[in-house]
Parts: sequence; structure tokens; C-alpha cells
Amino acid sequence: MITIIAAASQNNALGKNNKLIWHLSDDLKRFKKLTLGGYIIMGRKTFESLPGILPERQHIVITRNPEFQAEGIVVVQSLEQALDLIPSDKEAFVVGGGEIYKQAIDIADKIELTRVHHQFEADTFFPEIDLSKWELTDSEFHPKDKKHLYDFTFETYVRKK
Repeated sequence: MITIIAAASQNNALGKNNKLIWHLSDDLKRFKKLTLGGYIIMGRKTFESLPGILPERQHIVITRNPEFQAEGIVVVQSLEQALDLIPSDKEAFVVGGGEIYKQAIDIADKIELTRVHHQFEADTFFPEIDLSKWELTDSEFHPKDKKHLYDFTFETYVRKK
């Protein structure tokens, strides 16, 4: 099972200058709950934007730089190499960034998306979800509150058969 997990705005913005544009604590809690115990696949820039190794998850980092190394991760040169490392009984979570999402959207089984209901200026974007290929199976709206500056919706898409 290959699952893309992302938070994107209404205009599909993901981030700017290798940083998230917003902070939604419930989104971060959902990310942790979904990925705990799993394999997370990401590009090098996404890895470098993390505060460190995320506990209880196997990190696989994709980079074209064969010299790149970091403690606690596995480095590969392609999404295909990353997926080959995932045991058949485990879920692979593709966690970014924009280029890795573009590669993964054609082969993923599921998308766990937090849709942030706002337009943002960004330099990294999530690919369009083609509704002829994907079915929205779950949607949970969250209004903005003291901890969340923006309305957002947790959306689950499953690839149509």
C-alpha cells in the first residue's frame, strides 16, 4: 500500500523556502498517528526541513546526490528504489516534497490530504487530484479556532479500480 500524505491549500500550495506556510497542530497529530510505525519516503529538501528524525518511523530519503548521508536514514536515488525497500506487509507513506508527490501520484493507492481552506503564495505545490482516477471516501471539516488560524478538511482519496 502506497499512501501519499500531505497538507495543501486551496491553490495546492505546500510550502515556501523549504518551510510549511501554516501551523495546524491537529494536522501534525494526524500525520503522526497515520505514519507511526511505518516507512516515510521523502525528498532530501523535505528531510532537511524536519526538526530531526521522527520517532518510530523508518526514513527513506530520495536524492540525486550520491554523497548525501545522515544518521538514522536510508538514502536512495529514486522513488522506485525507495519502494523496493518496503516490506510487503508494511505501508509506504510518501511525505513530500512537491517533486516526489508528482512522481508518486500515478502509482499511489491512497491520498491522505489536509486541505487548508485558504490561498497562499508558495514555491512548492501539490499535484492536481484527477477525480476521474480518485474517489473521495472520507471528509472531515475543522473550523478555525484558537490553535488553528485556518479552516481545514481531512480528506481521504482512494484510487478508483
